[in-house]
Amino acid sequence: MLHRANGRQQAITTVTAQFAGPPLGGLLFAVAAALPLGADAVSFALSAVLVAALPRRPAPPDRPRAAIAEGVRWLRGDRLLRTLAVLLGVNTFCGQLANVTLVLLATQTLHVGARGYGVLLAGAASGSVLGGLVNARVVARIGALPALLTALSVNVVAFAGIGLSPGPVVLGAFLAVNGFVTTLWNIVTVGFRQQLVPSALLGRVTSVYRLLGWGLIPFGALAGGLVAHGFGLRTPYLVAAVVRGIALVVALPALVRSQPT
Repeated sequence: MLHRANGRQQAITTVTAQFAGPPLGGLLFAVAAALPLGADAVSFALSAVLVAALPRRPAPPDRPRAAIAEGVRWLRGDRLLRTLAVLLGVNTFCGQLANVTLVLLATQTLHVGARGYGVLLAGAASGSVLGGLVNARVVARIGALPALLTALSVNVVAFAGIGLSPGPVVLGAFLAVNGFVTTLWNIVTVGFRQQLVPSALLGRVTSVYRLLGWGLIPFGALAGGLVAHGFGLRTPYLVAAVVRGIALVVALPALVRSQPT
């Protein structure tokens, strides 16, 4: 039930953000250049109204430092989530390292046009949606940890395939596969956090987890630009595949020993 709900949420997010959002933004921009920004501002205002309408519960005095420290202590004491947080950091670093040059790889190396590039992104988003919809079945059939390890392993292959793609069709196929397994990874790890972390600590542990996972994103983008400039547009994906593969091998014993029962 948990994986199914998380999967549906991920699928809805992908559909609205990657399918509905860009065409609607283009349509609004065609009417008036300021309309997309205005619509975005209205969406934030509406979100604020909805949040303000939620029922309020008495809360203890806010102590940010103590809350963060408690989240750090809990995450540090759980081997599985600690390992997943480190893996998330490596994966997001590598993801930015590679994806920052995707548009150049597609348009300059493989000579994909603007419409073709849009189709490639739609293919990647389709893989993500499919991953969100079928993840519960995958987990039910093979288990959460095997699904996680499969996603990480296939992700390494997909990144290598993207870097070595001879043409746009192969590139699109690997992008779709990568979207599928990335979504599967995200949903399974969210499920682990929701399953293992006490409800009272879930917010602060998640914030620390995401900080560890996402803090390397800008450095990955910088590294990707440097690697592409020095060694070509295919190289960032190949480097990312190797680094992700090494990280998976190193983390594998900890993941296997600490899987939840």
